[in-house]
Amino acid sequence: MGDHEHSNIKHQEHFHLDQPLLRLPYELLRNNFRAAHFTIEKESTSIKSLLKETATASVNGRATPENVLKNLDTMIAKMRGVKRKLTAHADEEARLYHQSSARIAHLGELYTMKTYDDVNYERWSRKRLDRLIVDYLLRHGCIETARTLTDEKGIDDLVDIHILAQMIKIRDSLRGRSVSEALAWCQENKKELRKMDSNLEFMLRFQQYIELVRTPSPPKLLEAIAHAKKYLVSYKGTHPEELRKVCGLLAYPPRTAGDNAAYAELYSQDRWNMLANLFTETHNQLLSLPPIPLLHIALSIGISALKTPACHQHTAASTEYTGMSTSMQDATGSPTRFPGNREPFDPSHLQRQRSPVPVPTQATVSSPASDCPICSTELNELARSVPCAHHTKSHVDSDLLLLPNGNAFGLERLVAHAVKSGLQPTEYVRDLKTGEVYRASELKKVFIT
Repeated sequence: MGDHEHSNIKHQEHFHLDQPLLRLPYELLRNNFRAAHFTIEKESTSIKSLLKETATASVNGRATPENVLKNLDTMIAKMRGVKRKLTAHADEEARLYHQSSARIAHLGELYTMKTYDDVNYERWSRKRLDRLIVDYLLRHGCIETARTLTDEKGIDDLVDIHILAQMIKIRDSLRGRSVSEALAWCQENKKELRKMDSNLEFMLRFQQYIELVRTPSPPKLLEAIAHAKKYLVSYKGTHPEELRKVCGLLAYPPRTAGDNAAYAELYSQDRWNMLANLFTETHNQLLSLPPIPLLHIALSIGISALKTPACHQHTAASTEYTGMSTSMQDATGSPTRFPGNREPFDPSHLQRQRSPVPVPTQATVSSPASDCPICSTELNELARSVPCAHHTKSHVDSDLLLLPNGNAFGLERLVAHAVKSGLQPTEYVRDLKTGEVYRASELKKVFIT
């Protein structure tokens, strides 16, 4: 029996998962605006300065007409360059606005649906699943596969292939022992990284220094010292420990670093993977992206919502059951066993029964979802590390009765089914799953503890 309240769509809960869909275009719009503003400020200052010098020199007679024309041509060329850059920023802004509109419309479709039974919800949820799969493929470097799926499903405006492809490219370059692309990215986002107190740029510069010291030749050592003075000394207030190691590396070349574990670790090739992970973490934090694929988040939410402590009870009696297993005890607290002698049951006196009775551990309790997917071999191992959901309301029938075959159903459902089947519910009931008929006196009251 379905729960009307449970079938209603909770729109706000959906948007917790879909926040990056709207936040990423917003962050990109901010970055695009800052880049355009920087271009205007930088180039306009240069043009104004050159214009002022040209005008002053022309009025004072210190500049020849040829020099004035040359300066004017230079200013025109700079202004054309500014126009090209601003046109590119305007095109990017228009693209991001179009993308945002498409995403808002996609999420707005959900507000037209009230329940999960709506025929449009399956179509909408499948499109969201396609988005999550593309995000998963991109984060694992399957860029061409992600592009193919995007074109096939027509969800170009709902995914961010360009951004994640750029992240994968820089991450792979770090794993390939190159910091140039990562440093260029840091330069483009210097102000934002400074506000985040990110140490990514320092770690990249530090790795450059380590690679210079790794080759113990006088020219390389001199270059390493110059590199440290230019890029690392300014971090002495925030990274004093690393600065001490910078100096110590000059005395510990790779062949002797094994005597000191701290310096041997600095020469380890594993640092490249550490830098790649640090860049990925910083990139996702800067653009408000989740640290793991959204598909993992959605899957863990779904598994957690279905998982119960009984899903991982390993007993001989419960290895092949399908359904919701429950741990029960008798009134004395002793382990339960299937009773040999059954006590009479009278539905009219059900409410006066308070003592729990023994119940077989392999009992299958009928609920809104009679087959538990978490107990299946496909999801059981996957669900082990996922916490159980916190349920404030039980959707199991509160008036459960145990049938002789081990199935359990609510009294109200049994009575209603018996009446429909033409039985006298005070004398006989029918199993809702198997159709078997039993005497009412053979039923037992179930208490779940």
